[in-house]
Amino acid sequence: MRNAAAEATDLQLVIHNDDQTPWEFVVDLVRSVFDRSQAEAETFAATVTQQGEAVCGSYPFAVAKAMLDTAQQRVKAAGHPLRITATPKRTESVTAADLPAQGPRDKKFKYAHEAIAWHFAGLAHDEIIATSRQFPGHMRADVQVALDKLFSISPVRLFGLYEQYRYETLTYAALTKEGQHAVTISAAQYQDVDIGDREPIKCLNNGLWLNQDEDLHYAVVLSFHREYGREAGTCVEIAVPAGEDGVALVDRCFSQLEAAIHTARSYRGKVLSLETEGDYQGRSKGVMVHRLAQVQRDQVILPEQTLKLLDRNVIRFIESREALRRLGQSTRKGILLYGPPGTGKTHTIRYLAANLPGHTTLIITAGQMGLLSQYMTLARLLQPATVVIEDVDLIARDRENMAGPCEESLLNALLNEMDGLKDNADILFVLTTNRPEQLEGALTGRPGRIDQAIEVPLPDDDCREKLVRLYGGGLKLSDRIVGEAVARTKGVSAAFIKELMRRTAQTSIMRGDGETVTSKELAEALDDMLFTGGRLNVRLLGGATDGASSC
Repeated sequence: MRNAAAEATDLQLVIHNDDQTPWEFVVDLVRSVFDRSQAEAETFAATVTQQGEAVCGSYPFAVAKAMLDTAQQRVKAAGHPLRITATPKRTESVTAADLPAQGPRDKKFKYAHEAIAWHFAGLAHDEIIATSRQFPGHMRADVQVALDKLFSISPVRLFGLYEQYRYETLTYAALTKEGQHAVTISAAQYQDVDIGDREPIKCLNNGLWLNQDEDLHYAVVLSFHREYGREAGTCVEIAVPAGEDGVALVDRCFSQLEAAIHTARSYRGKVLSLETEGDYQGRSKGVMVHRLAQVQRDQVILPEQTLKLLDRNVIRFIESREALRRLGQSTRKGILLYGPPGTGKTHTIRYLAANLPGHTTLIITAGQMGLLSQYMTLARLLQPATVVIEDVDLIARDRENMAGPCEESLLNALLNEMDGLKDNADILFVLTTNRPEQLEGALTGRPGRIDQAIEVPLPDDDCREKLVRLYGGGLKLSDRIVGEAVARTKGVSAAFIKELMRRTAQTSIMRGDGETVTSKELAEALDDMLFTGGRLNVRLLGGATDGASSC
């Protein structure tokens, strides 16, 4: 017989630390079962590690039981010893004796120097030492996740800070100023940073943590380091009492911070580029995550020989990296995809990105080559990684045809980055070009930079038939109509066929039911694309000026 009183009581679900269950499993469990964001799940897992246990949440009896059963089933299936318990929710009031011993949390401060003086009671300014580290601004989300793990679990106090001067970095020394230059305490200001997950990371603009490690009080300052015309960096400064204990704490905190950033998963395994344009979602600039549709192998319409080259030199190569490394072989590689415009080079890159699980893909346009060093910092941090440089001929032309020293410096920067990779670097370069004959020999003529050139050609008869059916979508295409389309599109690109099918659909809508296609409707669409618009229109649409057949 069920206990009605018990079922009327909310239950707290508690996860206990066992020092054996992998961190990643706990984070994934909290995200999937308890519906937490990535940042919330990682912060929770850090709390479990540091405090030995943590409450996932309080739920009605039936909900708590269902969640507990689901979680325990996953733990059992994974073979981990993780313990999850359910206890009645505490309803008793909290007394003064239950409050942390660090100090009164309701004490009010107007200025940062007042809070610092209260925290470091009895210590003069010259008895405090401060050490800072600066991290790239585009890694802001990962820095925030790391800060949350280390300092935000149970701080004595956390304050937001008012920045009076935009290009003046807030430092611990600046926070101790009194008088008219005193830094004012304000509400903590957060900004959403998109990392490609369901929820963004909430990043603190600046802040002052007052923390305590056993009997040692210390302060952490988070701020932006700005220089005009350059990306803002994230500055973290730790202030401690002078002495061996303080120095040891700073070293430990920065080591843990660096380790947390290097293992961060905010951007790992995603398709990224550095954001330089306006952001109309109201989220901060920095790293842009591309949410690309998954591309399966049967959606890549290329000659079978080309597909085999791609599989062997990219997918199979990456699968063999560990074995190559054991044999003392290099694990870096460079691939050149070349072919006329519109043949599917970008689509092919999407296919590769979708079929390299756990691989981070960085997409660089020729106009962003000035950011190459920042991209390569990301690639090294987030490896295994694929660095894609589109239209590489725009910065890697034969030196005799270069426009000036600026273009040559970009080429040299690319060559230096490719040469500077260690042989065991898990970084794959994929370069694309429409004009391979114009590429500088220093890039293409030396093994270790480009190891395999793969042509992405204009589609043959078989590929054009597959493209017509693929891009036909919901159109009712008879075999006869498909045959006509294939016969009349020799020498055109995949992009041309995609546009042809869109125009054919439009003509079908105007003349009929919008589904069935007739020869007349196909002919009208081809006429507009190949003849009425003239040679320039043909070139713009990816058609051959002398290859496509008349209707």
